[in-house]
Amino acid sequence: MKSAENSQDFEQFRDDLEAVERKIAGEIDPGVRAMVVAGAVFVLLLSMVLPHAGHARGFDVIMYDAAAKAEHIGLPSRVFEWFVLVFGIGFSLLALMTRRWALAWIAVAGSAVGSVFGVFSIWHRNTPGLNNYHGAGPGFGLILSAVAIVVLTFHWVRVVWGRTSVHLAAEEQRRLAAAAAEEASRRRLFGE
Repeated sequence: MKSAENSQDFEQFRDDLEAVERKIAGEIDPGVRAMVVAGAVFVLLLSMVLPHAGHARGFDVIMYDAAAKAEHIGLPSRVFEWFVLVFGIGFSLLALMTRRWALAWIAVAGSAVGSVFGVFSIWHRNTPGLNNYHGAGPGFGLILSAVAIVVLTFHWVRVVWGRTSVHLAAEEQRRLAAAAAEEASRRRLFGE
């Protein structure tokens, strides 16, 4: 009779436990990595005001103004700077402030693609253009932002794949409760 009461007690709180577990599963705990991520975001912000190529700064590349046109900034650099702005800075800040797992995954996916475009942008600045045009090579801002977004990608991957002790404890409690419910069901079925 006691196990039937325990089973009913468990069933009464099952929905609450599952709701709490879903809420915990949707959150991240970056721990010390939050400081590294915040530092990388700051470096990305700083790289926007540093020279991207020649006299064109990161903001000039995003706006594609006269300075960017004069330096013959190509599409890879413009795409890279947009990935830096949207994913490296925007979604990273949102994920850090809200601690939401989905936003962190968007930040890591965009930063990973941005890393590829960063390396491609550096390569593109070192390659002669049409009619063998040689423009300014990659500036300090471009190299710094490419390194920063690679660091940001690495640390976001570690954060979103990491399981916190709260996640593991919630999983263990759910496993134990399911095993107890299964054992009670088995005993009831076999009349033990």
